[in-house]
Amino acid sequence: MSSTQDIDALIDMMAKLPGLGPRSARRAVLHLIRKRALLLTPLADTMQTVAATARECLNCGNIGTADICDICTANKRANGEICVVEDVSDLWAMERSGVFHGRYHVLGGTLSALDAIGPQELRIPRLIDRVATEEVTEVILALNATIDGQTTAHYIADQLEGQVTLTSLAQGVPIGGELDYLDDGTITAAMLARKKL
Repeated sequence: MSSTQDIDALIDMMAKLPGLGPRSARRAVLHLIRKRALLLTPLADTMQTVAATARECLNCGNIGTADICDICTANKRANGEICVVEDVSDLWAMERSGVFHGRYHVLGGTLSALDAIGPQELRIPRLIDRVATEEVTEVILALNATIDGQTTAHYIADQLEGQVTLTSLAQGVPIGGELDYLDDGTITAAMLARKKL
């Protein structure tokens, strides 16, 4: 049995994280070990706590430590708007921007015939139920501009047609973007979504 077996196991686990390969994982683990009291022990304690307490919100699908997340329980967020996103990481990105002040609905993916993912495998039925019971006035479809994302958006729009105002995020040139670096699809979307100044 190797004297570094536990360390090697930690490196292997870290290498499974997104954005970390074996070399980055080794550097991260070495840094953690060197800063054991400052980083490694508190990180291990926090990870153990999160592993025991993290759960999906029963209402929207966000991740928190209670059955209903802080966003869903905040009365000031009950403004009649629900922003529909594919994944929790999309919700967190929207929250970082600070521009949306309503509630969210995390689908848990997109419709995909190739992967046999239909509406029942996602949280689409729950979204339809929320629209009917939560006095929702607008559903903002903030889905990725992929084929599956747009297919999902169209399906949801068909299901909610006539019940609520449906909007989607604008698509096109990002702030600070240069046309020369954009793909043809982005330029086309930007031209079709142009507005008066």
